Amino acid sequence: MGLLPLLDERDEVMGIVKLFALAGASALVSTATFAADFPPAMPQPQYVQAPADTGGWYLRGDVGVGAQSFNSFDFTQTNVASGAVWPASWRIEQKDIKDATIIGGGIGYQWNNWFRVDATIEYRGAAGFHALDRFFNPFFFSGPRFNTNQYTATKTELVALVNGYIDLGTWWCITPFVGAGFGVAYNKIEHFRDVNVIAGGGGWADTGTQTNFAWALHAGAAYKVTPGFAIELSYRYLNLGKAQTGLLVNLDPTVVSGNPLAPVTFNNLQSHDIMLSMRWMLQQEVPMPPPPLMRKG
Repeated sequence: MGLLPLLDERDEVMGIVKLFALAGASALVSTATFAADFPPAMPQPQYVQAPADTGGWYLRGDVGVGAQSFNSFDFTQTNVASGAVWPASWRIEQKDIKDATIIGGGIGYQWNNWFRVDATIEYRGAAGFHALDRFFNPFFFSGPRFNTNQYTATKTELVALVNGYIDLGTWWCITPFVGAGFGVAYNKIEHFRDVNVIAGGGGWADTGTQTNFAWALHAGAAYKVTPGFAIELSYRYLNLGKAQTGLLVNLDPTVVSGNPLAPVTFNNLQSHDIMLSMRWMLQQEVPMPPPPLMRKG
């Protein structure tokens, strides 16, 4: 009889253990099912450094054409003491200078996506010059009292500039810009001739050179063909200062008191240039890192 109570007590304990085990298993199944309803955990946000502004060294090449002009065409007599006198009635009736071809190049630096600077040097090819004057000749008795001289010459320049540009934004790979520059112009006048058809005289001048301050204004647009190559089309106003011939020797046979000797000066030379340019970046742009991948649940 003493054994039966012990068996009953053991059966009761085993039942309680089974009950707790069944409850634990049910809780695990419910938790797994509930967790399956949620998306996976979001990845931690990643910090992406903003790319630096476009910058670096570049080379450029330029070709163009310049429509040239000058304000006045003057003589400065050097032998007044000889008694030779330049006619007081002398004046220029016509003057013209032809267009110049331009070829040049340079090196520059793109500071960021809106400002760049460069240094350029260019050669401006030979441009023909023509002028016609008119003066009263009191010593000419056998024909018209008014004489004329026809002047011809060629002009070339070597120009060095430092330029700064502001890029005004980019649309469809096209970037308009404005700029300004300053530097020096080495102007040369060659083959100067003076022909007086009426009097049968004339003269000539040796080659003359003049170095002046030069300045420029730019406006145009650049097209980026590739990340490292761009083409520009621009307008430029260029002021070249003045140019001067060597000493002009006048051989007018009607002048009996001696011939005035004078260099000829072209004042305020200027040019309206159309330029086609190319720019090559010497270092490639750093590509922007891709954004982090985002997974959807």
